[in-house]
Order: sequence, then structure tokens, then C-alpha cells
Amino acid sequence: MIDSDTFRAALGRFASGITVVTARDDSGRDHGMTVSAFCSVSLEPSYVLVSIGHDASMHGLMMSAEHIGISVLSNEQEALSRRFADPESDRFDGVGYTRGEHGVPLLDDALVHLECDVIARYEAGDHTVVLCGVERAAAFDGRPLLYYRGGYAQLER
Repeated sequence: MIDSDTFRAALGRFASGITVVTARDDSGRDHGMTVSAFCSVSLEPSYVLVSIGHDASMHGLMMSAEHIGISVLSNEQEALSRRFADPESDRFDGVGYTRGEHGVPLLDDALVHLECDVIARYEAGDHTVVLCGVERAAAFDGRPLLYYRGGYAQLER
């Protein structure tokens, strides 16, 4: 096995989109966090997955949540990505969003909104892979915010 620094440097060359994953706890409080470990799994049925670190602020909630929201961020939402990555911020304070059918927040001005049912969870090293069935999706115009080599990047025209 390779060391974690080499692995991180190698995979840092893979550009990925940035999402904010949201859920509500049993008391109705909103939670959200920036996640770049997101991908499509299947078209039929419509499945996606997110990978959540065991030390992430939302890990506990993601182990019990039945419904989550996923907002794929646009290139104009770097500040939101940073806010939802900061464990000390009041992440939703002053942030525009709408609620999905099950009440999960979906961030305004995102490129994509996905409303998902959690199907399964799989332990994978220091992360949990959360498999989700997409119940509703909406796509909007714009350009993606990317994560590349440890920083933010944008597509050039």
C-alpha cells in the first residue's frame, strides 16, 4: 500500500465537482457540509453516492438520515463551499435555500438539486459510503465549481 500523502497527491490531479449535502435531524434542525466525494452510480435505478469521513461533522446524522439533499455548486459559489466546509460556522445563516419534498434544504443558485432517499451505507476505511436513490432532480444553467490539486478551480471558456 502507498502512503496517504502520495495517494492524496495522485488523486488531487482528478478534478471533481463540489456539492453541499444537507439533511435534517429529528428535531428539524438543518445540517449541511461540503462534499467533493460524490458520483453517479446507476441510471436505472437512479443512484448516486457520497463518501463521508468518520470525523466529519455530519457523519453521525448520515448514519441515521432517511432523506438527504445534494446541491451541486456553481462556479460563483466558492464562498458557500468554504462556509459549509468550516465546522465553526453557522452554515445556514443568511444562506438562501428552498426545501425539498422531505424538508431537506436545497441551496439557491446551485447547478443541480437532487432529493435522495438513503438506500444503504458501507464502511470503507476511514469513510462511510452512502448510497442514495434519487427521487427528484432539477438542473439549472451555469458552470461548475471544481476542486483540483487541493484548491478551487473553474472551467475556462
